[in-house]
Amino acid sequence: MDETTYVFDANELILGRLASATADILLKAARDNRDDKVIIINAEHAIVSGRPRSVLNNYHAKYKLNHARKGPFFPRMPDMILKRAVRGMLPYQKISSGRRALRNLRVEIGCPAHLSGDLPEGHVHGDTTKFRKDLPERFITLGDISADLGAPSHRWTGGEQ
Repeated sequence: MDETTYVFDANELILGRLASATADILLKAARDNRDDKVIIINAEHAIVSGRPRSVLNNYHAKYKLNHARKGPFFPRMPDMILKRAVRGMLPYQKISSGRRALRNLRVEIGCPAHLSGDLPEGHVHGDTTKFRKDLPERFITLGDISADLGAPSHRWTGGEQ
């Protein structure tokens, strides 16, 4: 079985388009019985289009649904928000291929050292030409959303507030 690892840089990519393309790659691989993996780096730089105040209100509403022990559990960290968005586009609860596809997804805050230069053997850059568009007029980054939700932003800002 050939196994390919696709690496996407989320910098200035719209969250929904990136999540949809990622879910498509993972689900096709899972249904074809391949173990293709997807790594998304710089999750904190992905953007959500819309008025920032409106987007923040939506995320606060989702986060307030949480119950500490019972759920539904909605993440605050940008990497987990992006992973949750991909999970929402997979048949995670119904079909085992959806769960298998999600296991082959890794989302990183920042860029790991082994992916910063040339990619290792078996890794390729994901094709973003189909969903990379110009930046919208109004948007907010996942890092800003996470910081507003109370996540420890020093993890992706390097200690600056």
